[in-house]
Amino acid sequence: MHNANVIVTGASGEIGSSIALKFAEKGCNLGLIGHTNSAKLNSTIKEIDDNYVLEYRVISKECDLADYESTSKAINDIISELGDIDILVNCAGMSYVGLLSDMSIDEWKRVIDTNLTSVYNVSKIVSKNMINHQSGKIINISSVWGQHGASMEVAYSASKGAVDSFTKALAKELAPSNIAVNAVSPGFIDTKMNSHLTAEEISFIIDEIPADRLGTASEVADLVYMVSEMSTYMTGQIITIDGGWTL
Repeated sequence: MHNANVIVTGASGEIGSSIALKFAEKGCNLGLIGHTNSAKLNSTIKEIDDNYVLEYRVISKECDLADYESTSKAINDIISELGDIDILVNCAGMSYVGLLSDMSIDEWKRVIDTNLTSVYNVSKIVSKNMINHQSGKIINISSVWGQHGASMEVAYSASKGAVDSFTKALAKELAPSNIAVNAVSPGFIDTKMNSHLTAEEISFIIDEIPADRLGTASEVADLVYMVSEMSTYMTGQIITIDGGWTL
């Protein structure tokens, strides 16, 4: 894994940042892409600089991954600086909490573009590079709501369900090129995405989780790294990390 070239999208979010730090710890070259939180992206890069001996390269790009042309330029710039991509982690995401009847078409499109179209755009570009060198791992960050659905999160659940199907289909398509495509599906993780919940609501959710606690972004990052180390014979899998919540 040392010196592997890794792209992490959504690196300005809490889970994306933790994933970037995990691969930095393992001595990988990083192409980090963020969009809405440049301060968090910069702090992640600073944390990498402060904590790890930089025998490797870290490149950051700010880009709206729903825009194909901007995405293509950002990724091709990363490839030109790092070389062939070994691992892609699609972690860009957002949620919308509210009744479907109150959701505007623009809000719907924003969720779908951020959570699903970004996966299409990035995977299309990076997979071409991986096919050229007949090797690679693509890991999509999904959600348990993609399989089970969440009330008042219809768009988010739909987008993550689509990511699961995308993962399985692309895995079949790319397996002959020695490229594995899997998804990590977190349950309730302690991040700002869940900050709309009250302490009472969080306590109720914890009561339903056999592990009796929320998950952490670093635990998701550990699993992503573990998946990245597996043989390409493991492909098309949706791997859940939820403390037993959805068993």
